[in-house]
Amino acid sequence: MTRRYLIQLVSCEIALILAGGLLLSAGCSTEQARERVVQASAEPAPPPPPPEPSLQAAGDAQLTLFGEFPDKARVPFHAKAASPMEQHTFGTEGADFDVDVSPDGQLLVFSSTRHSMRPDIYLKKVNGLAVTLLASDPASDVQPCFSPDGKRVAFSSSRSGNWDLWMVSLDGGPVRQITHSPMHEVHPSFSPDGKRLVYCVFNPRGEQWEMWVLQVDQPASAKMIGTGLFPRWSPVGESIVYQRARERGGRWFSVWRIDLEAGEPKFPVELAASSDMALIQPTWSADGQWIAYGTALLSQGSDMPDGIATVMSRGDVWVMRADGASPMQLTDGAGTHFSPAFGADGRVFFTSLRNGAESIWSVKPLLVPITPAPAAAKEPAGGVPAKNEAPDAVSMGPSKGR
Repeated sequence: MTRRYLIQLVSCEIALILAGGLLLSAGCSTEQARERVVQASAEPAPPPPPPEPSLQAAGDAQLTLFGEFPDKARVPFHAKAASPMEQHTFGTEGADFDVDVSPDGQLLVFSSTRHSMRPDIYLKKVNGLAVTLLASDPASDVQPCFSPDGKRVAFSSSRSGNWDLWMVSLDGGPVRQITHSPMHEVHPSFSPDGKRLVYCVFNPRGEQWEMWVLQVDQPASAKMIGTGLFPRWSPVGESIVYQRARERGGRWFSVWRIDLEAGEPKFPVELAASSDMALIQPTWSADGQWIAYGTALLSQGSDMPDGIATVMSRGDVWVMRADGASPMQLTDGAGTHFSPAFGADGRVFFTSLRNGAESIWSVKPLLVPITPAPAAAKEPAGGVPAKNEAPDAVSMGPSKGR
């Protein structure tokens, strides 16, 4: 029997509209959503918006992108940080999510529903309070990412009637549509030279999410490089990390890497996996030596029988070396933290439900520089790890301050 993922956008309101659609980021509780709907019903209702396109992914329908079962209540959030955390956004209404950090580490770009029922794109200084509305539309704008020169932001938007990739310059001017396909295209990430984008396309025929690469100035050059979700291009090379679901057992998402050579993909490599939790939304450090990712854990193991009743909605942020070694948990395992993004100084930014609202927070792990392994121990062509790979030991741990 074919079943499909129930995925939601990171605003409760969008989640209600997109029931049965793609979770582009993370969500809030159904209880919060009902409260907002009740409050909104007391005010005159605006004209109904056009229906949002439904984004569907094939495979195991029991898991959302965060490892949860559909239609289950979330566990109340009462978190304490495993290391000092710093808050960066302070909206009184709505949610802030999908954060990315400028290459110089000075600016944050993120999606937010702080001023509207559907998310827009905002810009602010890392330690500032003022926010700039960078891209706004009655439709939904999500998943922004900086170009390597910090002058442009690419993002996903449904303003054309389905999900496409768009771009806006920080110097001003109108937004520019990059893709025009009738298929849904989401989650862009720039190549180190800023000339290419990797992104996800939902293929309705194959009922799967595919990763594609295109030249920004030649969108017709797009070509598929593999299957997966949430691709992120390394800032220093031709490697892309992403999440991919297994087709057996618990079908948990795990973290993978695919390398390109002359634009062509090599064999994919699985970097991290778990039998009892999903590993999601991987991203690179500025030097390409570390990978941050999120985890999502259910309360009853890795198998997913129909009708399971109790679900622990819990997410944490982890870091590991680029080869999958030395994983370290940055958050405390008692709440919901997701969508990590590295800053230039190694600080990891993410969305958290701490204090009861979705806001942008960060924590700085102590990442010891990695000494390159001898040439003989490096990976051979094709991306298959060498059997004699034995890189130098690395100590890692949370910093005691910023």
